[in-house]
Amino acid sequence: MVLRSIFEIRPRLASVHIRDLNQTSQRGRSALPRFSKQPLSFTKITDQSVNIDEAYSEFMLKFFVALVVVILISLLSLGWRVGIVVAAAVPLTLAGVFIIMLATGRDFDRITLGALILSLGLLVDDAIIIIEAMVVKMEEGVDRISASTWAWGHTAAPMLAGTLVTAIGLMPVGFAKSSAGEYAGNIFWVVMFALLTSWVVAVVFTPYMGVKLLPDIGKVEGGHDHIYGTPNYQRLRRFIGSIVARKKTVMLVVGGLFVIAILGLGVVQQQFFPVSDRPEVLVEVQMPEGTGIEATSTVSAKVEAWIRKQPEAKIVTTYVGQGAPRFVLNISPELPDPSFAKIVILTEDAKQREALKHRIRVAVADGLAPEARVRVTQIVFGPPFPFPVAFRVSGPDVDKVRELAARVQDVMVATPSLRQVNADWGERAPSMHFVIDQDRLGAIGLTTRDVSDQLQALLTGVTVTEVREDIRSVAVVVRSNGPERLDPARLDGFTLTGRNGEHIPLQQIGHSEIRMEDPILRRYDRIPTITLRADVADGVQPPSAANDVLKRLEPIIEGLPAGYDIHAGSAVEESAKANAALAKVFPVMLILMMIVIIFQVRSMTAMTMVLLTAPLALVGVVPTLLLFNQPFGFNAILGLIGLAGIIMRNTLILIGQIHTNEAEGMDPYHALVEATVQRARPVILTALAAVFAFIPLTFSVFWGSLAFTLIGGTIGGTVLTLVFLPALYSVWFRIRPKEANVAMTA
Repeated sequence: MVLRSIFEIRPRLASVHIRDLNQTSQRGRSALPRFSKQPLSFTKITDQSVNIDEAYSEFMLKFFVALVVVILISLLSLGWRVGIVVAAAVPLTLAGVFIIMLATGRDFDRITLGALILSLGLLVDDAIIIIEAMVVKMEEGVDRISASTWAWGHTAAPMLAGTLVTAIGLMPVGFAKSSAGEYAGNIFWVVMFALLTSWVVAVVFTPYMGVKLLPDIGKVEGGHDHIYGTPNYQRLRRFIGSIVARKKTVMLVVGGLFVIAILGLGVVQQQFFPVSDRPEVLVEVQMPEGTGIEATSTVSAKVEAWIRKQPEAKIVTTYVGQGAPRFVLNISPELPDPSFAKIVILTEDAKQREALKHRIRVAVADGLAPEARVRVTQIVFGPPFPFPVAFRVSGPDVDKVRELAARVQDVMVATPSLRQVNADWGERAPSMHFVIDQDRLGAIGLTTRDVSDQLQALLTGVTVTEVREDIRSVAVVVRSNGPERLDPARLDGFTLTGRNGEHIPLQQIGHSEIRMEDPILRRYDRIPTITLRADVADGVQPPSAANDVLKRLEPIIEGLPAGYDIHAGSAVEESAKANAALAKVFPVMLILMMIVIIFQVRSMTAMTMVLLTAPLALVGVVPTLLLFNQPFGFNAILGLIGLAGIIMRNTLILIGQIHTNEAEGMDPYHALVEATVQRARPVILTALAAVFAFIPLTFSVFWGSLAFTLIGGTIGGTVLTLVFLPALYSVWFRIRPKEANVAMTA
């Protein structure tokens, strides 16, 4: 269910009404209002439907751009009638996907919309393979019905295996038990629905539409040799022959490129999830621990008054004593705290959001609310965490933990990529303690428990009875007046009551003293823990900043006493949890992949070769990320997993074509070369369709790194399919061209 809007309810003297949104500012409290017979008013402070409409409009624009691109590539490369058959597979597939999503309860959200655009680049693959096979057979003189039957019989099984492998490759995302898996899990389901539906459309509707819509394609004299005997095919054939002849050299070159890509991955910026494109600015006002809600409200009101004067602030809402409601999945409301306030500012767009963030930070640096720590942030995609960079210092002794935390904090402050470094414990605060003289207390005839109970009644109060009002029960608390109990200097003037009713001055049985204590002690796994948090500088990714700090902390970590630990938290920890959750599903994914592949290739050696081609997508991914300055994060990992399935899918189809050629009487060498030549056009066409379909996603804040990963990996995968795979296949199965064959291909 989508949260459409949030309303604030406040008592008013006027009749109940809903006020206009423009330039309104309301202040919320953590405590509920007192029961009143005054009418209530409703003020809308945020509207999720606006963001949903914007995200949906963005999807529709990028979707139609990608759809037009795919259709144009099909029309220009295959001819308008053949292109129509291929393009018709897209709406048919999407219609089937929508029906399945409706039946399985999958709603439209940012993840599913992006997954549909992602799938669009893969939907035409099967249709292109089928229709291209039909055209070739018709050019060889086969009638269109027989051509459609041949295309279905020779490509349906390897296409299904490739489709299943690609879908299974994304399975860890759908079944990962982590916050990231919960957030992005629908990618697997939507892509799987799209791929399976695409296969059904390709093997059922595309042959039928090909029979009905394809033009009369005349027989080409010379058959197969003439069709694939054009100058371009001859050059490709000679090129493949030279690759097979120099297969070991090609293997070494590709292996070297793969090693360089792995090393280059360390240079790519690391990221968990990108920042959101939502227009809200979040301002946190943190007073010292123990501050009353009245003081917090006063300071937050001053900050709010300044923000309301800014032209970018459309709606300003302040929550005193707790965080804002969870109006989106990406935020986690702060727990009730009288010393905390949160201000949510709605701006017009991302440009105004960035301008307002910068102006507030400058104002804070110039002295706006110096008595509080004012933090300016925005919503981040993915699982929520309070600060992008955090380090936990744990140990049994509180003083030692504070000492280590101070050293860690100094390192973080000295790190240029961090700003607003702070600790979650805060500074020590003065605390008054009353020390009892046990000898005097015993002489008077009182016990420590008697003194404690009477002081409790005087300072905090005790419940003596309850008064019932309608259905409510109200406790009656007895305690001393405010000026006496709230002034520490008057504590020694209190009097206690002895066992015989006599009055005993408190100073006769002890004395008061001031001690500096931690206002709050936090524990992690029941161990005292101080968390050092910080924001990152503009243009810096949290994992990169955290790794920079870890390098600086190595001397401290190496010298830690036994029982003390320093661990990275926040984005680094959540990313590790997400990767660990993915790793748990990987064995199941590999087993299912192996089962599908072995049923298709019927060979353990061929199955191993197919699996070995999966990680080679990095050869194209890493240069693309570096060229366009894109980070490698959770989204890019999803794209890399999907690319592994795509490459294995192309490998399976090529192996199937090799086996078909061998069954038709070709020797292994010619079967390999001709299969590569035959697969060149559909592989290039599907790669072009995918690459151009992914281009609209490169402008998306959330899907940008994923799109660049898929573009680079698809281009690299296409080259590997046409270049590396023949070399790998010839090495794997020890295929050696004869001298005559070499002369023919030269």
